[in-house]
Amino acid sequence: MTTTAFIFVFILSFCSLFIFRKVAKRIGLVDKPNARKLHQGVIPLVGGISVVSTIVISFLLFLPISNNLILFLSCAVILVVLGALDDFFDLSFKIRLVVQALISLAMIHIGEHSLHNLGYLMGSDTIMLSPLLSGVITVFGVIGAINAFNMVDGIDGLLGGLASVTFGALGGVFYFSGNTYLATVCLLIVTALIPYIMLNLGMPLGRRFKVFMGDAGSMFIGFAVVWMLIRGSQEAEAYAFQPVTALWLIAIPLMDMVTIMIRRIRKGHSPFKPDREHLHHICQRIGFSSRQSLVLICSLATIMAAIGIWADLNGVRESVMFIAFLCTFCVYFFVISHIWRITTFIHKLFGTNKPIDFNMEATQTNAEK
Repeated sequence: MTTTAFIFVFILSFCSLFIFRKVAKRIGLVDKPNARKLHQGVIPLVGGISVVSTIVISFLLFLPISNNLILFLSCAVILVVLGALDDFFDLSFKIRLVVQALISLAMIHIGEHSLHNLGYLMGSDTIMLSPLLSGVITVFGVIGAINAFNMVDGIDGLLGGLASVTFGALGGVFYFSGNTYLATVCLLIVTALIPYIMLNLGMPLGRRFKVFMGDAGSMFIGFAVVWMLIRGSQEAEAYAFQPVTALWLIAIPLMDMVTIMIRRIRKGHSPFKPDREHLHHICQRIGFSSRQSLVLICSLATIMAAIGIWADLNGVRESVMFIAFLCTFCVYFFVISHIWRITTFIHKLFGTNKPIDFNMEATQTNAEK
């Protein structure tokens, strides 16, 4: 893959954002401020449409055409259409889940991509799943990954930043395992995301040209991530890392989703009911700015991915990595569940009087999930 291809992807993604944002304003595909969305003005929801359009064109131009590639792009287009319809009409989560399940079944039965080997999580014996159980877990895994990335799209730059961390890490492990094809795929996706991240953060042209990713983009990102994780951990011809390493590569979105769903269920609410208890909301409510929250969360994601890759490359036992991940999740869950007490204690410990608004509706700059 030449440098020209990456330059082409960047320019195409950047230009398509301006084209689609004009179309979006004309047809009303925009995010409007309301009680839960406190951004200023109407913002076009075209980041995902632009990124996926760029990826489809670029992959067909620069990558060898195969049935596997066609399936990947077809699933991506279906999810983008679903996401755009959701942005327009606010579809029921049941409709979204059905389509996501069908996408999962296409991966399993057409592409033959499934989560069937859990590795040596419990010690010396590898855990192999039966075809039926493998299919069920794969469907739940795909739906979970799609919604994990959908849920983190809450402040400027966060979805793009976390996606770039994950795809960057995946590209690295694929490259070092000798799979330059999938490494290139991951790096092309990162390249297509960079122009969106720039405009989403108001760079370099200011907030006038701001765009949001929309459900079309967040669902595609989650799908593309789980596609790469399954290929890299389950398939002999693409094997690049142990199955447990996948947990570390998506640690922050995964832990945030599981934590928020557990807390919703404990409160007697639907796990799919939107609220303002995500990690990015909490960061803002304890006093971090949007940019500080972005840097903090992406840094945590980078550290988690680096730990997973380091452990994988150095042959740390999978059972140890799995137990370490569970312990990390328990710590995360405890901290999030007691964040207000912890923060108050820290302020008292250091003698600061910075107020904490426990009930404050944190400023939401992207579409509420």
